[in-house]
Amino acid sequence: MSREPTLDELIGAGATGAEREQLQKAHELLLQAGAPPELPPQLLKPPGVEVARRQRRRVVKRRTLALLAAGYGVANLRNGQSKPTAAAVLALKGTALEPRARASLVLWHPYDGNWPMTLNVVGLSKLPPQTYYEVYLVRDGRILGSCGSFRVSGPHALTVKLTAPYALRRGDTWVVTRQGPGTKEPGETVLEPVST
Repeated sequence: MSREPTLDELIGAGATGAEREQLQKAHELLLQAGAPPELPPQLLKPPGVEVARRQRRRVVKRRTLALLAAGYGVANLRNGQSKPTAAAVLALKGTALEPRARASLVLWHPYDGNWPMTLNVVGLSKLPPQTYYEVYLVRDGRILGSCGSFRVSGPHALTVKLTAPYALRRGDTWVVTRQGPGTKEPGETVLEPVST
């Protein structure tokens, strides 16, 4: 029986302090979840194109749900709460520019007209200097305004705190774009809502 690797074996001694504590909690949650199931024998032979599309959609939904659950778990552990208090959660998927990227955007209850948000993202590429990711509020298919920006150092998981300083409405959604020098806002969309 093989043992699970420790956090030190996976990331080395690079992370310290609060970042290390967050990574340790996430690592423990992943260990509790266990290994994914083995590949079923019926998948050893490639399925037809339509069957593959349906299976791909199911896999994307499962991964998104797992990412959302992990986001809730980490947020609740960090806040010391036993029940989530989020107003809404939006699952985001990567576009053709970042097909492996996934995210969950947790929208918390408003405070003084500001809607705090937590973006849990994984799979985005490291960008060149002076280039960054921007989170935009979308209403009726149009960009309404920015909710914040961030950078990543690679495709690993990242949690970012953002704010929507707007009066939100039912049907509002968000996208993540790639911005850089000379790029017109809102830039190229790299994460968009998962359609149900």
